[in-house]
Amino acid sequence: MQITQEKIDEKNALLKIKVEPTDYNDKYNDALKRARKQVQMPGFRPGKIPMGVIKSRYGKSLLAEEMNQVLNQSIQSYISEQNLKILGSPMPKEDHVDNGNWDNPGDFEFVYELGLAPKLDVKISKKDKFEYNTIKIDKKLVDDEVNRIARRYGKVEDVEKAGENDMLVGDFVELNEGGEIVPGGVMNQSTVSLEFIDKDLAKKFHGLKVGDEVNVQPSLLAKDNDDLGRMLGLSGEALANSGDNYKFIVREVKRMEPAELNEEFFNKTFGEDSDVKTEKDFREKVSADLEKHFVSDSDRLFKRDISKAMIEKYNPDLPDEFLKRWIRLSNEKPVTAEEVEKDYAEYRKSLQWQLIFNELVSQDAITVSQDDVIQKTKELLVGNYAQYGMPAPEDKELEESAKRVLGNQEEARKIYDMLYDEKLISYVKETATVKDKEVSFDKFVELASEA
Repeated sequence: MQITQEKIDEKNALLKIKVEPTDYNDKYNDALKRARKQVQMPGFRPGKIPMGVIKSRYGKSLLAEEMNQVLNQSIQSYISEQNLKILGSPMPKEDHVDNGNWDNPGDFEFVYELGLAPKLDVKISKKDKFEYNTIKIDKKLVDDEVNRIARRYGKVEDVEKAGENDMLVGDFVELNEGGEIVPGGVMNQSTVSLEFIDKDLAKKFHGLKVGDEVNVQPSLLAKDNDDLGRMLGLSGEALANSGDNYKFIVREVKRMEPAELNEEFFNKTFGEDSDVKTEKDFREKVSADLEKHFVSDSDRLFKRDISKAMIEKYNPDLPDEFLKRWIRLSNEKPVTAEEVEKDYAEYRKSLQWQLIFNELVSQDAITVSQDDVIQKTKELLVGNYAQYGMPAPEDKELEESAKRVLGNQEEARKIYDMLYDEKLISYVKETATVKDKEVSFDKFVELASEA
């Protein structure tokens, strides 16, 4: 077999492959023999069908299958031997007609396209400047979290009039364009939780009592289509064909009364052995927990800013047309060129960042060892035990549990990804110029929401 590479430009190349009978004959003949043993045909005993008949009926498909395996193995070996850095996978050249006679096999010639990865020399230094944004834990944040926890442990009571965070139980009744009840139309009892809908829309319900009615558009009250279906008791085609003009008749008004902040509540929330005994202790605990909770949010935002800055700095050049075609051909479900084009910009950024990150890993700037993975898995397991108020087992048993978790490929991948993110953040903090910046919760949300 002869393989030659023809470089088109820095991003694209062709592999020209000449296959001779000696490259595929043995495997092809073995495939014919296997087929002869397995195929059943009227008039012939099993395994006694003439080879000429087998070749006539199955020869082309068997040759194509064996040829495909020979090509794939040879191409991958060539790429490895030549140390080629490619993107996607090799594809048969779109406008090339393979040279060869499938009826009377001899020499064949194939041409494959390659998408070449760009050469990168990624360096992070003190010249690279970043901000690490943390959320300021102010009184409002603590008050909101204290109220949320107290409500979770509170009790539901009936009240006369609806307030801003109340829940209304009632009937959704379908109306026509004239505002009259549709005969045989939709009528379904459901709930409306005012704290989870738009504040201006919620004002329509403030002050409503049992028996009151209000015209509504259920689609504005639902989180998504599934939620709308549950609200109206509809699904599928019935939901798709339903209107959005209803009246809501109030049957009950419910209010969640927060639990009283006393020792009984603190014990229920944090356990009797905790140090939380007073409201002051409780607020300090909530503040500390919020600070820990927001670290992961700060890390995610920081990683996003790192990738954005590195993409802008290095802007790896990609074989875009090759990749777009490769995405279409490699997708499990058929996709159009328009669909690929629509999502390609985000895919391109993701691939650019992956190339930059891989370069840092190849330089040993970011490393994750097996010991790191075991230790991280043990930490996660300890956290799970603590969440349920259980003591962690001895280290030996914990390590065995960690190894069992890592035996699941999906779980192992998640833990590796988690560790690589942590290592990246640590590396950038140590190597670049990073300024810690405290911002309000609203400002942080604004930063995190930027495209």
